[in-house]
Amino acid sequence: MYFCSRFEKAFSNEDRMAFRKLWIILILSSLCTWVSAQHEAAAPQPDATEAHAEHATEAHEAGEAGSHAQHEADGPCGRSVHVEEEFNAGDNAVHHITDANAIHIVGDLYFNLPCILYAPKHGFKFTTTAAFEAKHHGIGEVAQDRYVLIHGNVMRATDESGFPMGTVTVDDYTTRDSIVNGKDKTLYYAVVGGQCYPLESKTTWDGGIMGGGITSYYDFSITRNVFTMLFTGLLLFFLFRAAAVAATRNTGQAPRGLQNFLEPFVTFIRDEVAKPSIGPKYEKYMPYLLSAFFFILGLNLIGQVPFFPGSGNVTGNISVTFTLAILTFLISTFSAKRHFWEHTLWMPGVPALLKIFILTPIEVLGIFLKPFTLLLRLFANITAGHIVVLSFVSLIFIFGNAGQSVGGSVAGAASIPLTLFMMTLELLVAFLQAFIFVMLSATYIGSAIEEPHHH
Repeated sequence: MYFCSRFEKAFSNEDRMAFRKLWIILILSSLCTWVSAQHEAAAPQPDATEAHAEHATEAHEAGEAGSHAQHEADGPCGRSVHVEEEFNAGDNAVHHITDANAIHIVGDLYFNLPCILYAPKHGFKFTTTAAFEAKHHGIGEVAQDRYVLIHGNVMRATDESGFPMGTVTVDDYTTRDSIVNGKDKTLYYAVVGGQCYPLESKTTWDGGIMGGGITSYYDFSITRNVFTMLFTGLLLFFLFRAAAVAATRNTGQAPRGLQNFLEPFVTFIRDEVAKPSIGPKYEKYMPYLLSAFFFILGLNLIGQVPFFPGSGNVTGNISVTFTLAILTFLISTFSAKRHFWEHTLWMPGVPALLKIFILTPIEVLGIFLKPFTLLLRLFANITAGHIVVLSFVSLIFIFGNAGQSVGGSVAGAASIPLTLFMMTLELLVAFLQAFIFVMLSATYIGSAIEEPHHH
């Protein structure tokens, strides 16, 4: 896809085909990341509940091993989530960068998103977060068929708990720190009619590695990250559609406006990334490289906007970066030529023992490490940037003792220049990480399809 008449006749038939491929890939990427993102724990607590049968017992055992004494003193289920605790900058940062089922705008105003929930034996539940009547901190005052909303995230009371079905007013939500299967967990409970009901987070398929596991329900909702991806994809579609129409209409003329703005990016990816890294067959992979670059860049830039519809930490979600890395892995692997596999699995001219025990295992491991470096680099850099910005903002509340000290808050305001500096640096990182992802993808593809050199 090219937009300027200076480059091989603006929008020829081949370019139109590449343009269609680009958007097909972009749409499929959005759908893949949507599905994948549902399986990442975006819970409002560090590692939500697991093993719901144990939770039911823990809910009624005061003095349970691993529970903190101060939580037990607050009630049979622990401490109310409405109790304001000492300000914790780390928890505050993590809370703001995690995914959620509702988008907070200001005060008690939320942008409500569709909820698509499924529990075996109960079927699907279609609703929106408005049904939970979310108030301060995204805490819902109403339960719907055992589903509740805490800190903007949907949770569910287990079937064994006896929680009533239908629409139920929740008196309070409580938390308790405990030890489950040797791990520190923060357990959540709903209080209805003076009785405590254990809650659990959605099913995640990571086998407990990231703190998730199989629970009593699955969440396929349009979360904040999914909404941001769909919004970004739609925005990019209209931008490129307008540029494509302008390129077709102004064939033979110098590019102007939006077309002139987008052309340098497209040309740069083509001339400085695809051609040097992939070689003569670069055109076949241009749709994917352009899709990945603009998709990641768009998500990074929208994530910089501190208010609705921005602030989504999409590329800081490891499920999203994992899906993008897998796409690069599949393209490079299935495009690989015989020459690549020969030099990876059985290098010519090398002693057999050396190949079997050292070189071949290392090369095979390298095949899988390549996508890992892609997903980890993008995820870590974007997440770290958001955490640093939020940490600087938190200095105002730390010095001001959460608003109790005006002088401290004024002193903490010195963090504002640091925050602005970091946001400027984040803007640079947004472009840099999109470029690095595409550059490495092109390099991996180029090494896979490289032809043998004859000497």
